[in-house]
Amino acid sequence: MSTTTSSLTRNDWAVRLLKPQYFIYYMFMLVLVGFALFLNDTGFLSLANFMNIVRQTAPITIMAVGLSFALAVGHIDLSIGSVVALSAIVAAILLQYVGVPLAVAGALLSGVLVGLINGLLIERLKVSSLLITLGTMGIITGISRQVSGLESIPIIDPLFRSLLGNGNLLGVPGLLWWTLTFALVGYLILNKLVFGRHLLAVGGNPEAARAMGLRTENIRIKALVMCSLCAAIAGLLYAGRMAGARYTLGEADLLTVIAAVAIGGTSLFGGRVSIIGAVIGSWLMGMINNGLILSGFSTDEQMITRGLILITAVAIGAREAKNA
Repeated sequence: MSTTTSSLTRNDWAVRLLKPQYFIYYMFMLVLVGFALFLNDTGFLSLANFMNIVRQTAPITIMAVGLSFALAVGHIDLSIGSVVALSAIVAAILLQYVGVPLAVAGALLSGVLVGLINGLLIERLKVSSLLITLGTMGIITGISRQVSGLESIPIIDPLFRSLLGNGNLLGVPGLLWWTLTFALVGYLILNKLVFGRHLLAVGGNPEAARAMGLRTENIRIKALVMCSLCAAIAGLLYAGRMAGARYTLGEADLLTVIAAVAIGGTSLFGGRVSIIGAVIGSWLMGMINNGLILSGFSTDEQMITRGLILITAVAIGAREAKNA
């Protein structure tokens, strides 16, 4: 009798540990151990290298948190990379005439406006978010190129660079504080607030959410605004860390962000989101890039790896949705 009970208990634990939401943690540990063994004496496991990974992936992490809001309601935003460049350029230009608060406000406003435009076009025209944000991505990229004149705009303001770049607080990189702050805010919104439950309800079953009296269109618009706002913040962090703004900022981040969110357990079809998974996923992508660079892999090979990871994540997500 006790043997049967013990066997059932072990089986229960096995089922729990093999759940898809734990895949990101197993993969993270597998990649960490793999690179640690392969890159034995290259400093991969050093604290300095891990802090470097965190600093480099901070914008990616915040974009992943933002994209999670859009995916929660069943939308996807392809324009986030272009918003990164736009907000950085807006901040860099405004810093030449006004102080840091107004420059930051102007950059954030640009992100909010893009998200609002995306949301209104998608909901009013009833067109796929994929197509609308693909179009706005092209428009915003063109605007950034024209405004910047295809040149980098330097940022010399020490306060801006300290707050949003390579500054430290209590001995911890400021970019890590930004990462943890937005991860916590995103987690609280989606898991503890009524608005978060509304987002998931709209993404999981729009008809049922509408029958409950939820204003589904407004909720989806707000989700896209939050997504674009996070992209604008990522642009500010890029500008602060690199002490300048350029129209190419963020253009190569879209695939990495989608891979980080998807492999972290967020459904690309709406209704299921994991903010913690998105954060771990972004760190995983940063660790993979870092390990590949230390291993001597080229940029092309890194892109291939990210693509394979994204395909794997989507396949796992599709299988889980089918079995649900």
